[in-house]
Amino acid sequence: MNEYLSKEKWNEYLVETEQMNFSSPEVQAFIQTIPRFPDSVSQAVAIYETVRDSFLYDPYHLDLRPEFLKASIVANKNRAWCVEKSLLAAACFRFFGYPARLGFGIVKNHIGVEKLKSYLKRDEIVFHGYVGIWLEGKWSKCTPAFDPRICKLSGVPLLEWDGRSDSLFQAYVENTQFMEYIHFYGEFEDVPFKLMHAEMQKYYPDLFENPIASKAFSFHFDPKFVSI
Repeated sequence: MNEYLSKEKWNEYLVETEQMNFSSPEVQAFIQTIPRFPDSVSQAVAIYETVRDSFLYDPYHLDLRPEFLKASIVANKNRAWCVEKSLLAAACFRFFGYPARLGFGIVKNHIGVEKLKSYLKRDEIVFHGYVGIWLEGKWSKCTPAFDPRICKLSGVPLLEWDGRSDSLFQAYVENTQFMEYIHFYGEFEDVPFKLMHAEMQKYYPDLFENPIASKAFSFHFDPKFVSI
């Protein structure tokens, strides 16, 4: 049964924003690398795969500042974390005419996370990003975070998305779960900076009290969104 998307919401999920600045030269140049297909599902999958595969997934350099968390900034990178890749994907989806929104959750990554846990001091990865796309009369979720190289290094299969079924990376290696969603914040028309800062400060207070900016790990935030 098809869902309903009002005209008002349709327009909200297509609009260009300061963060999803798809008319910028940087995003336009990236869009030129996306293969073109005549049907809407194949085109959506091509957008997803191009974003997924064009950047090495890097959760060790996190920047929550609005002036740096923009599609145009991400498009010029070689490495990006899940929120950055989801933001760029959503911007590209909107450019191609697909209503898109940003989704966030809390996940536990059960494989190869000891180094990351040493910085976060928690098992949970807060505000893990994905994208919701309106396609063929319904919402479909996809996670363009984990590129082929990181999947190979982790020994997990590449996360595919068929444009119809939700694809949220709950893969297994033998009997070990790779990633587990333990909470969903919901889906938003743009980056919810206030909520993102509040939740990250709640789970990772040390990163806000003792900021790190090294080659191995960095974390930047906007003080106006933080309660001290």
